[in-house]
Amino acid sequence: MYTTINEEGILNNYASEPQIYYAEYPNQEQQNTYKIQGAIATLFVTALILVALGVS
Repeated sequence: MYTTINEEGILNNYASEPQIYYAEYPNQEQQNTYKIQGAIATLFVTALILVALGVS
């Protein structure tokens, strides 16, 4: 932690910054997993909407 003191005696604490790294593009297996998760989420939301319409 980095601390400074100004002329009035007030302390300022600064958090240490983490290392910066660049994200890597997902490989084909990860892309397929995301597609499956998206399809399941779409089906789930569609089912919720249909149930809500059916109940009302």
